[in-house]
Amino acid sequence: MKSFRIWREMHCLNFLNNMNKRFHLFIMLISCILILVSCAPKQILPPPKPAKIGLVLGAGASRGFAHVGVLKVLESHKIPIHMIVGTSVGSFVGSLYAYGCDAYQLQAMALSIERDDLIDLTIPDNGFVKGERLESYVNKTLRNTPIEKLRIPFYAVATNIRTGEEIVFGVGNTGKAVRASCSIPGVFQPAKISDGTYMDGGVVSPLAIDAARKQGADVVIAVDISSSLDSSVPRSTIDTILQSINIMYAKISLVQLGKADVVIRPNVGYIGSSDFSKRHEAILEGEKAAMAALPDINAIISRLRQEGRLP
Repeated sequence: MKSFRIWREMHCLNFLNNMNKRFHLFIMLISCILILVSCAPKQILPPPKPAKIGLVLGAGASRGFAHVGVLKVLESHKIPIHMIVGTSVGSFVGSLYAYGCDAYQLQAMALSIERDDLIDLTIPDNGFVKGERLESYVNKTLRNTPIEKLRIPFYAVATNIRTGEEIVFGVGNTGKAVRASCSIPGVFQPAKISDGTYMDGGVVSPLAIDAARKQGADVVIAVDISSSLDSSVPRSTIDTILQSINIMYAKISLVQLGKADVVIRPNVGYIGSSDFSKRHEAILEGEKAAMAALPDINAIISRLRQEGRLP
């Protein structure tokens, strides 16, 4: 019995020793695995893609003074703008802002500009207005800066008369591009650039949201000045043409409106397309509409900052 007890004790001792060795081996194995894992190259996630906010300024002739009011609010609330896409009067206002004129400079220009500064009437020949004066005004104000050298990336939308295609000017003579974008059919003579002939971009894209997306805009803020129509009866040939064009703008804009992240709609339907006398009212309506849209804009900006896509 004594020998059996000794054998049993020795057997237990050997068992414990073996278990202890196995435990140490297990600990060593786990340690090696942890060391290898810590030494393995860590996956580096790419930084979030910076967001681009595009401002789309729509067509609408004299109602375009409302764009100035919108820019005043966006600027005063430090809303970042990474590109501007403009059609017709939107290209005119947009080019000046993209060059570096701040919103208050634009307001001063808007309140002092006269019709004769932009309109050069001629004997009707495929249009009542040549457009040379408009082109000259833009280039003189911008000191002949080409589109690709403007402070904010800028794109002017026009229509190719021969093909009916939307043309987006992002390089070249800024005044010529704006003139082409503003060449309302029947009012302005078509603009010629190189071998092409162009007219008002509003014929195909009065609110060029698709163009902004194609140029890389992740967020689009669109300013629609064509949604409310003037109910008055036109009294002249030009007014009739402009009213017809505005109806067309409003109908075509509906196609793209749903693609914008935020739509700003100044209440300028009561302002005639050729009426310069209500420019101050148009600016105020632009400010009101922009203020109403600020909560939606700020919500988007807050989200992008949380995602690390905006500073």
